[in-house]
Amino acid sequence: MSVRRGGRNPELERLAALAGEASAEAASVAVEPSRSAVPVDLTAAAFFDVDNTIMMGASIFHFARGLAARKFFSNSDLAKFALQQVMFRVGGKETAEGIRSSREQALSFVAGHTVAELTALGEEIYDELMADRIWPGTRALAQMHLDAGQRVWLVTATPVELASIIARRLGLTGALGTVAESVDGMFTGKLVGEMLHGPAKAHAVRSLAAREGLDLRRCTAYSDSSNDIPMLSVAGTAVAVNPDSGLRETARKRGWEIRDFRTGRKAAKIGVPSVLGAGAVAGAVAAGLAYRKRAI
Repeated sequence: MSVRRGGRNPELERLAALAGEASAEAASVAVEPSRSAVPVDLTAAAFFDVDNTIMMGASIFHFARGLAARKFFSNSDLAKFALQQVMFRVGGKETAEGIRSSREQALSFVAGHTVAELTALGEEIYDELMADRIWPGTRALAQMHLDAGQRVWLVTATPVELASIIARRLGLTGALGTVAESVDGMFTGKLVGEMLHGPAKAHAVRSLAAREGLDLRRCTAYSDSSNDIPMLSVAGTAVAVNPDSGLRETARKRGWEIRDFRTGRKAAKIGVPSVLGAGAVAGAVAAGLAYRKRAI
């Protein structure tokens, strides 16, 4: 049964709200505000999707590649994961079966591992496979908000621990990500709610805004995916970055700004006045996570 926006299953909607609230509660501050001559803007912030917005490709797939190289699971599992990512990106649809499959993969991925272990691996894998895949244009947009005294948050389906690493390495404020339950530093194999994806990200941004005293009408959101339209619609200014066809069409209809750093077109250049107005939230793609290492 389809559970697309406008006709979501009530249980999925409940899980999305739970995931968003949990993500806001667990929001990791990656970089403490620095003392500078720039006045801090307490009510405005920017929210950036990660996959294909900040980073070329899917961050969780890069992480899975790094884990596969460390024999956490087989190359065959990695290939299956890559195929699922492609199918999700092409289809762009949520189904009850697809979400169930994604959740099961996520649970098998984290169960039995410690938070410290996966965080340490995330640091290594960022340096190996992610650092060189940051879009310079999007990074400059994030810096523009920082220079204006605004906080900058990542919003992604990637586990919050990995999302926090990315945010810290880029000098951003922090990250909202998928929350996996842990007890005494060990992942239990359960998610809090569901993946931070689609409507769940809208819930997360609203919850964070309430906690931080943000005026969403003064915030800006960036994303590449039509799956993030609920998030981009939350508040003031929405910017489509490297948009897929669905988001490009929506952006044109709604008059949202479009930035495409995949080409050398002049339209991709940064225009400070138009972007620093107001905004919304960014989202990410959540096709699922990698399989756990197989027993040998």
